[in-house]
Amino acid sequence: MTEPSLDVLAIGNAIVDVIAATDDAFLEAEGLAKGSMRLIDAAEATRLYGRMGQARETSGGSAANTVAGIAALGLRAGFIGQVAGDQLGEIFRHDITGLGVTFTTPVSHGGVPTARCLILVTPDAQRTMNTFLGASQHLPAAALDADQIKSAAILYLEGYLWDPEEPRWAMIKAIDIARNAGRKVAFTLSDSFCIARHRDGFNQLIDSGKIDILFANEEEIKALAGEEDFGPAVAATTGRVETLVVTRSEKGAMALRGRERVAVPAEPIAKVVDTTGAGDLFAAGFLAGQAQGRTLEESLRMGAIAAAEVISHYGARPEAGLKALVAEKLG
Repeated sequence: MTEPSLDVLAIGNAIVDVIAATDDAFLEAEGLAKGSMRLIDAAEATRLYGRMGQARETSGGSAANTVAGIAALGLRAGFIGQVAGDQLGEIFRHDITGLGVTFTTPVSHGGVPTARCLILVTPDAQRTMNTFLGASQHLPAAALDADQIKSAAILYLEGYLWDPEEPRWAMIKAIDIARNAGRKVAFTLSDSFCIARHRDGFNQLIDSGKIDILFANEEEIKALAGEEDFGPAVAATTGRVETLVVTRSEKGAMALRGRERVAVPAEPIAKVVDTTGAGDLFAAGFLAGQAQGRTLEESLRMGAIAAAEVISHYGARPEAGLKALVAEKLG
């Protein structure tokens, strides 16, 4: 097996995040449930964008956030995702490559605009997300660079992209390329609503032995296992993948591999400002630790450190030097 040229290569939705502060009155006036995530069409995206206050626009999407965190930790990261040849597509490409992430996926010419997520953050740090998935949902298998996939030590996939058929087949093809090259494959369940729609497909993917590292939170692991309680859900899933990682918000996180079971507390933080991207950055820290050959405990702690940093400010991208933070806390 050749030495990898990338530590982590992710496949996911290529979305421009538009983040603005707001208040409960605005959410009520718009009929939006605080903390919810809804899918919207292009017309609603245009209307709501016009109603939002001053906003910050950055490249986003769950897996894109993760590889941005991996790059911030000093590792070699790449991303595969579909944008259109429009202004937001250029914002996405410029932003993510400026962070040090390799992004070479050709633009779509199908006429569907680049995806965007309009994120409204209230003073209590809750984020209400309004997502137009646009071109990101049309990633074809033909856009994959097989040599790039073979060159990555870990291929990381987001469950959000499992919904549409075209990118689902692209991800299945990418998994086969990675496994045939002897690389690790990681998968995040992303959200309980994804599991509600694709539980059988996710379980089939896991039971086929194609996933080495599985990420979930408490609600997701219960939904996947079809269990009402956390303990039985973890027990039902452990052993079906090489490594199971479960985040538990303020209760920390745990990882299970064979007979090894490790748990770490949440990293202390003065104030939670915005929880956007917490799970994405946790995955970044954990995957970076694994790519570096660290233990499960060290990798979990790296995930906790990265997650704590990102929830201390607005936005899903780290602002402090993650590499320095990890060095300070872990050495």
